[in-house]
Amino acid sequence: MLAGARARIDALDDEILDLLEKRADIAREIAVAKQKAKIESFHDPERERQVLERLAHRGEGRFPPDAVRAVFREVMSACLSVEQPLRVAYLGPEGTFSQMAARHLFGLSARYRECATIDAVFDAVQSRDATYGVVPIENSTEGAVSMTSDALLDGQLLIRQEYILPVSHCLLTRASSLSAIDTVYSHPQALAQCRLWIAKHLPRAQVVQTTSTAAAAREAQADDRAAAIGAAIASEIHDVPILSRNIQDRPENATRFVVLGHDDAKPSGRDRTTLAFGVTHHEGALRRVLTEFETAGVNLTRIESRPSRQKAWQYVFLVDVEGHRDSPELAKALKGARHSATFVKVIGSYPRSDPPAPKGKPSPKTRGRKGKG
Repeated sequence: MLAGARARIDALDDEILDLLEKRADIAREIAVAKQKAKIESFHDPERERQVLERLAHRGEGRFPPDAVRAVFREVMSACLSVEQPLRVAYLGPEGTFSQMAARHLFGLSARYRECATIDAVFDAVQSRDATYGVVPIENSTEGAVSMTSDALLDGQLLIRQEYILPVSHCLLTRASSLSAIDTVYSHPQALAQCRLWIAKHLPRAQVVQTTSTAAAAREAQADDRAAAIGAAIASEIHDVPILSRNIQDRPENATRFVVLGHDDAKPSGRDRTTLAFGVTHHEGALRRVLTEFETAGVNLTRIESRPSRQKAWQYVFLVDVEGHRDSPELAKALKGARHSATFVKVIGSYPRSDPPAPKGKPSPKTRGRKGKG
């Protein structure tokens, strides 16, 4: 009976492989058609999103919908590489949450470029050395990523997609116990997201900021009395065991990433628009701009103030609103806002990403060495 079942599995695997080959052949046909039509970009994110949603809903059976998305994400990534390899820049180095977000969005077959800074990601896309860039824009615990906000305000790139990644931090170390740890390394955002855990479990350890969680893992790899806070993937890449898992202070901790490009997305019916505006130093100036959105029936979901680069002690506002810039309601609100604001800049309209559901409370307890996580 077991041998027969395995034989049927082998036959199905062969059939799946044959179908994948046929899909790759069609992808080549599409590439030729796009070349003849002189279409510069072979990638169609909206088409991919529609395919993934359709398949995930159709596959609601024994095969989990999340697995359906993951499998077909890689299938589409591989087929796109047959048409034209996709170049994606992300905030590196390898082993960061930005890399995890980029791989979720574009699959393993894209050509990835690690960038040392957020500005470098913007530069890679602006110069067309990369088709897209992936950067963090805000965290549910620590709020906005100011470097991304400033780069969006100063640059010409648009947001065309977003992805919310659940962020579960691990303590990586070669030390045998918490009491043996003298130093904790990590990126400032990760340290802030684990502030209470560190104070409770490593009160005497020196806390040192690094340029990334991956850089912190390298420090922990070289020092048996040091630890790093980062993703489980960093444990695998840098060969540093995980001593404690889920050490973030809030169980629903997540980071919102955005995809940068030269164009924003077409309307999907469930969209978000990011925009910026400035106001004069007069009583009620900000209220008048916000009233335009309220009057048009447009819901604001986030507002952030940033120092103006033009004049000291003046500020500009970065906001997220529901809807696409092409919708009648938002188009009306933007028209009214331009009469009340010193400037209005649309930074992109794109499909909304649903926040992940919490998976339970973080466990501060040391779970012992379990090898690579």
